[in-house]
Amino acid sequence: MSGIHRIAILAYRGVVPFDLAMPLETFARVRDAQGAPAYAVRVCIDGAGADTGHFSIASPWTLEDAASADTVVVPGMYDPRDIPASVCASVAEAARRGARIVSICSGSFVLAAAGVLAGRRATTHWSGAAELAARYPDVAVLPNVLYAEDGNVFTSGGATAGLDLCLYLVRRDHGSAAAAEAARMALVPLVREGGQAQFVKSGEASPAGSLAPLVEWARTQRTGSLGVDALARRAGISVRTLTRRFREQMGTSPQKFLLALSIDQAKAMLETTRMPVDLISDRCGFNSAVTFRTAFTRLVGIAPSRYRKAFRDA
Repeated sequence: MSGIHRIAILAYRGVVPFDLAMPLETFARVRDAQGAPAYAVRVCIDGAGADTGHFSIASPWTLEDAASADTVVVPGMYDPRDIPASVCASVAEAARRGARIVSICSGSFVLAAAGVLAGRRATTHWSGAAELAARYPDVAVLPNVLYAEDGNVFTSGGATAGLDLCLYLVRRDHGSAAAAEAARMALVPLVREGGQAQFVKSGEASPAGSLAPLVEWARTQRTGSLGVDALARRAGISVRTLTRRFREQMGTSPQKFLLALSIDQAKAMLETTRMPVDLISDRCGFNSAVTFRTAFTRLVGIAPSRYRKAFRDA
């Protein structure tokens, strides 16, 4: 790559303003070792216009100018079912010529629609991960990570996870010192602990079928007193039938559903109380604090003590 690294940030109908402004501010402020701008950043407007729903965006550059970019950034959009064909074409062409492709939040839907994610690992905001996987089964969706890298394609989770990805790219391009300075300017850590799983209430999914009343009842109970047998008795069916219905209606097992509920209750206690972790473990039905810490770290991505430090109410 010769000369300054050129970055095109695409602006189009329905774009999320935060997802557009965040990479713009991050990359535009980076300086190289000589103090000169490290990137030439352009906001490239779709010819059909870039209306966010709150205001319209004007820029001297268009999607045609993105054709010379070394990196093309696709911000998220409010409705991933309404993807402009011109933006898809621009992204597909950039991928064909070997540009680095980056998406923020639901921008991954644009990459998938353009065929860029076929056969690749990718992520998006946790709330849209299931839809992305369902609509594009050839994409290996990673719902719990802050960002994903597969070859020359980079995707990020929701909102501020895009900042984590941008800082990672700065570190790749210009080293840790430049990335650390960019992180200081943004008042964020250079590397954030954990992934998207720490922000997700994994036991909130509700089935539309016969299990709905049982699931709602289970959420009102203290999970330490619940087991698969108790769920089956409450539903008036056998454990075998309960297991089959859970897999049909919720895509999981009763055991995993109860574990998700226990972890969600533990999160709430960590956030709102000073209760010792060992006691929280007992209240949430774990047979030992070691088992609880292992399960919590595996599902959430960080240890209970680190979660409490990050999320406990002031």
